[in-house]
Amino acid sequence: MMVALMAVVILAASLAALLQFFGIYCRSLIAASVAQPLSPEIQEVTGITSGAAGPEDFPRVVQLLRLCPDFANDRQQVSAIRGYFWLVKAVRWTLASLLPEVRSWAEMQLAQCAYFAAVALEHRVSSSRTALAAQMHDSR
Repeated sequence: MMVALMAVVILAASLAALLQFFGIYCRSLIAASVAQPLSPEIQEVTGITSGAAGPEDFPRVVQLLRLCPDFANDRQQVSAIRGYFWLVKAVRWTLASLLPEVRSWAEMQLAQCAYFAAVALEHRVSSSRTALAAQMHDSR
């Protein structure tokens, strides 16, 4: 009985540490993207102006990301942010009624996830343009 309890405690502590590191990793990705401005084309396509993304923008921008070729090799980062988005959404859903400050924190995190996705879209479009230009140059 004591061994099983110890195993559960170790598992719970390991999962908590894993979630903490995952959150730190995702917040570092988001922090790096927030400093990058969006081009007028990406702002028009996504409806996101610099710094004015909302949580409702994330699914739509991820759909646009899926339409772009993945030349930027950012698939793992985008997947991590998608997981973080759903994790924060779950935290907001479960704890927002108990702790009002959690709602505002979660809304800010979800909006930053949407902005990250828009920046990733910007990189993919830029990489696609570069690849097209190189292909056009090679065909001459």
